[in-house]
Amino acid sequence: MQKLHLVMGGRVKDPRTLEFADLNELDLVGVYPDYASAEDAWRSSAQRTVDDAEMKYVIVHLHRLLQPDQPEA
Repeated sequence: MQKLHLVMGGRVKDPRTLEFADLNELDLVGVYPDYASAEDAWRSSAQRTVDDAEMKYVIVHLHRLLQPDQPEA
């Protein structure tokens, strides 16, 4: 099974949550075929905004959304 991962980020309303302030301003970094490459992209994007507490980047496990009944291997 292909394990796709989406890396995205943006300004959040509260740094303790993942509620994005403006969905039109999300930074869609990309979709990656494995966690390692997604983590590299996430780390790069997060490092650029490390001094801005209201900017957050996340990794979304798309394969879990696309095939929720599939057991993790």
